[in-house]
Amino acid sequence: MFKYLTLVVLFSSTLSFAQDLPRRAAFESKIAWPDNKTPGAVINDIIAGSPLDKAGFQKGDLIIAVNDRLVGNQEDWSAITYGLRSVADTKIEVKRNGKLVSAKVRLKAMPYEENSNVKTLYETVVNDFGIKQRAIITIPKGKELQKNPAIILIQGLSCSSVEKYSGRSNNWVKLIQDLAEKSNMVLFRIEKPGVGDSEGDCGKVDFKTELNGYESAVKYLKSRPYVDTAKIVVYGNSMGSALAPYLANTYDLAGVISDGTFFKTWFEHMLEIERRILNIEGKTQEEVYELMNTVYIPLYYEMLVKKRSFAAILKDHPAYKKYHRQGLYHMYGRSMQYYHQVQDFNFAKQWEDLKVPARIRWGTNDWIMTESDNNMIVSVLEKNDHPDYELFKYEGLDHWSTLHPDYASSYHFKPGEWESDVSQQIIDWAWEILKKDQ
Repeated sequence: MFKYLTLVVLFSSTLSFAQDLPRRAAFESKIAWPDNKTPGAVINDIIAGSPLDKAGFQKGDLIIAVNDRLVGNQEDWSAITYGLRSVADTKIEVKRNGKLVSAKVRLKAMPYEENSNVKTLYETVVNDFGIKQRAIITIPKGKELQKNPAIILIQGLSCSSVEKYSGRSNNWVKLIQDLAEKSNMVLFRIEKPGVGDSEGDCGKVDFKTELNGYESAVKYLKSRPYVDTAKIVVYGNSMGSALAPYLANTYDLAGVISDGTFFKTWFEHMLEIERRILNIEGKTQEEVYELMNTVYIPLYYEMLVKKRSFAAILKDHPAYKKYHRQGLYHMYGRSMQYYHQVQDFNFAKQWEDLKVPARIRWGTNDWIMTESDNNMIVSVLEKNDHPDYELFKYEGLDHWSTLHPDYASSYHFKPGEWESDVSQQIIDWAWEILKKDQ
């Protein structure tokens, strides 16, 4: 399935933004992502009058390099597209009819997101490693001069933006939009290093650097004059859901909302994912047993416990190549170092130490995270006599805020359905936590 980049220019009169991070630019064309089998990204359509059109690029051109970075795989393409800036020329090199063609173009800035009923701020947070990261903040209109309760959103591990830019309308974005427009709270989002307007290269950023960005974001949010620092709830999704307890424990936040979370080590987590995928693919239990024992357990042990790259492991064990689903130096777009550090982070301890109210959601068609992990969290909270927690098992929900009839439908990226209760539950929980905190 191809992914496309599109751009529609819209501006909002309620925007405020700082100039110290140049705005991300866009190709204004439909470009298919690399397939991770052969290099390059194909231009499938060019918008008439766009910078690419004016520079002479054509439909069917194969983009092989941008600003001298080769388009070898999807990680390269993600870094390239997030690295485009409207304040400088972009060098694009394509292959056309067996020949190389290159030109420099000045791409247009992407539009800032539009929201109803809120003022939208684009600001900058500098983490302790000196990386400037884009913060996107929405404040209910008319409440800019008073102290407001706030939700800080911590996203999953992928190099995906938390910005609701024009043309982006998946269900995760719908959830973000509802939190911004319907919560009647401040919503604070921070783009990872190398994502959106932020500096850096997400595919190379390690876990410790990313976590420091979230910590820097919490500190920044607490410094804002329009935020009631005693009424900040952290909403974490996927990897962010497992980090939410850590941030609440460390920075004295009012409560945790954890959506699609895990509890065990990343080694255990990956083995469970591989087992579920094998079952979704229709393997017999004899095949599952064999592949888990002879491929996936040793593969992930080498990668996560012995801290090796997939490239090194596959060189030593070429028989694994047939079953290996990831890149040589990346998994889900993140570096080996990222996962080596994740493996060493004790997520379970943060749940064990949690004292503030907790609301936990797991979708029954979430094939990424397990029901058992969520049940284990509840067991730990019960054992510690935690006074205020709830686990809700959302019927049909998958890992991406979408309703499906079964695991396989989600796994195969079928469209699924959206319902407003998915986002409204998060909003209701946030207010419930804060009212109990009074």
